[in-house]
Amino acid sequence: MLSCALIDNIKLLFRVFWQPAAAIGAILDQGSLLFASVAVVAVSFLYRSGLAISFYMPLLVLAVAYVPGVLLLSGILARLGGGLGGVFRRDYSPLLTCTAMAWAAANLPVALIAWMLPPQVLSILAAAAQTYFFFLMFFVVRTVFGTGNGIAAAVVCLSWIPVVAASFLWLPLRFLMRWLASPFFLFFVFYYLGGELGNLGAGLRRGQNFRRMLNAAALNPHDGEAQYQLGLIYQQRRQYTEAIARFGKAVAIDAGETDAHFQLGRIAREQGRLKDALAYFQTVMDQDDKHSQSEILRELGAVYLGARQYQDAQRFLADYIERRPYDPEGLYYLGQALEGLGRAGEARETYARAAEAVRTAPRYRIRFIAKWSRLAQRQIRKLPA
Repeated sequence: MLSCALIDNIKLLFRVFWQPAAAIGAILDQGSLLFASVAVVAVSFLYRSGLAISFYMPLLVLAVAYVPGVLLLSGILARLGGGLGGVFRRDYSPLLTCTAMAWAAANLPVALIAWMLPPQVLSILAAAAQTYFFFLMFFVVRTVFGTGNGIAAAVVCLSWIPVVAASFLWLPLRFLMRWLASPFFLFFVFYYLGGELGNLGAGLRRGQNFRRMLNAAALNPHDGEAQYQLGLIYQQRRQYTEAIARFGKAVAIDAGETDAHFQLGRIAREQGRLKDALAYFQTVMDQDDKHSQSEILRELGAVYLGARQYQDAQRFLADYIERRPYDPEGLYYLGQALEGLGRAGEARETYARAAEAVRTAPRYRIRFIAKWSRLAQRQIRKLPA
């Protein structure tokens, strides 16, 4: 069993080279934090012959500075729910596992030939490897947090900041660590904080256990709900090909699986396949015109908006706002439809209502809907006074 797990993790490491997005998703489902950590240490040890670094330094930087920094940046830019403490407990170990695997994969080719390269060439190749690592981190951030491409790119572009900050603190931390490395202190940490340290991997284990249970349930050819839940996991990771396949299986098992039709429509709209999105959403309307708190009306309006059929968009969005008058996303879309119809005064009023809906929303919701206030205010500035 141990040898099989080792072989599987080695396969995942090499899969990163040709299927980075799919590989990161598979690492979340099957990867091992222990293997990822050992891989970083092993690659660092190979590097040691050509670069003046300690074999444990890259892992320490990733675990103590880089990954917490990426968590903080993602929490700020992507407005992740649960607060910083909740995000840390939930996502630290999955993010560290994927980040460590990405770093090991990016640096392995250079580390293997480090001993035979002159220092100048090795430094150039090492810098290229770190650039490739940042490229892989784009997929890591997007998959672990389910962010959009722009947010993932922004997080990666800013992720050097925590490493630079840590470098300024390195000398005092190095002095402090000499005292912290005493046997007495290590015993104290293990005895009193062992449980907390052990919980660092709990987020990854919980996600993998849940995925295994869903896979087991999906073996039942009549269980459309399991297929739907697996589709949601892939959709959250933005692995849309796999998500579409799972939602499609859910619909094939049960044509009345309204949620699956709805999510297929949302994916199709996001990918610009408006005709397919319209077909899926029409099926949802036929089954339940109040599905997802009437959000089906908003989604249909957004599809017609994308097709520049402003009259149809305005009709569906007006019906939606009648049912949910304080939804800023729906108000923003309605403003766009009115603007497209040349009704600038009504559009301005609707955009103002969208901004007001965000301002008066409960505090815990503002971080998720603030985007629509910014977009609405931008459109107000563009409209003639």
